[in-house]
Amino acid sequence: MKKLLTLLLCLSLLMTMLTACGKKEEAAKTGLAVNTSIAKSTAAAADAEGLAEVDSAIAAVLVSKDGKILDCKIDAAQTKVNFSVAGVLTTDVATTYKTKQELGTEYGMLAKSGIKKEWNEQADAFAAYVIGKTVAEVKAIAVNEEGVATDADLASAVTVHVGDFIAVVEKAVNNAQDLGAKSTDKIGLGVSTDIAKSKDAAADADGLAQAYSYYVVTTTNAKGKISSCVIDASQGNVNFNATGVVTSDLAVAPQTKQELKEAYGMKAQSGISKEWYEQANSFAKYVTGKTLDEVNKIAIADGYATDADLVSSVTVHVTAFVEDINKAVTSAGK
Repeated sequence: MKKLLTLLLCLSLLMTMLTACGKKEEAAKTGLAVNTSIAKSTAAAADAEGLAEVDSAIAAVLVSKDGKILDCKIDAAQTKVNFSVAGVLTTDVATTYKTKQELGTEYGMLAKSGIKKEWNEQADAFAAYVIGKTVAEVKAIAVNEEGVATDADLASAVTVHVGDFIAVVEKAVNNAQDLGAKSTDKIGLGVSTDIAKSKDAAADADGLAQAYSYYVVTTTNAKGKISSCVIDASQGNVNFNATGVVTSDLAVAPQTKQELKEAYGMKAQSGISKEWYEQANSFAKYVTGKTLDEVNKIAIADGYATDADLVSSVTVHVTAFVEDINKAVTSAGK
């Protein structure tokens, strides 16, 4: 009996050790990617308003040291702004936009779906499917000529076109950096969009429909602290003239500010001689190691950070940074 008890104890200890090894915490990389298109924009006509449409596919990934996706979030921002044949905006510039994940059933795909799944459910299913895969394996996902997945395990849960998903996940993995995250952390994604800087056309100047989006990725550890953070933004601009004709090249894909880097052109006008992406990176680094409660206590006045440790490296508005960090950390638990 004693030998049996000893054997059982040894087996129990062995299983505990194996379980602990299976959950070994290792360094991981955090990645964000945004692919934006304005291709669906159309000119105004006598019987129809013009449309400036800015579509952004967004992915956040946590990547292991051997290149496997450990966690993934997928979202999309679809911003539609209308204007008249006289080049006058007919969409209220105070409008803010929810992402497709935030819209949930409001997006309206459920009734049209052959598998009775909303867009956000299908995006989540795809995100779950790529966990454990490398970029090569994601790129090898079989699709038909229409871009719909043909893999049996995917087809039952995802019937939307997955080409954009595959492309943005690949880009996110390629963008991933070692920013302090661990393999056991949870990734979150926060996005916000407004059109406040949009304006009517005039006789001597084009109008502008601008989808201004912020994107934040966070990883959160078991203690509730932010272990890594990535911040980006894009200005999806569609110009139109006083006759409602779109004057932007719709084939040109807008880049994010992290992609533009010095080409964004803030450094020359910055009192601290830092480009937008450098300031965003400084803020992301500043919140790393903090809890959400600590982030929300960062001193801000008129949209600007006033903390002594921040003002020397961040002079851009940070209100949207904080708002989307809240969204990202909250989404990490879902």
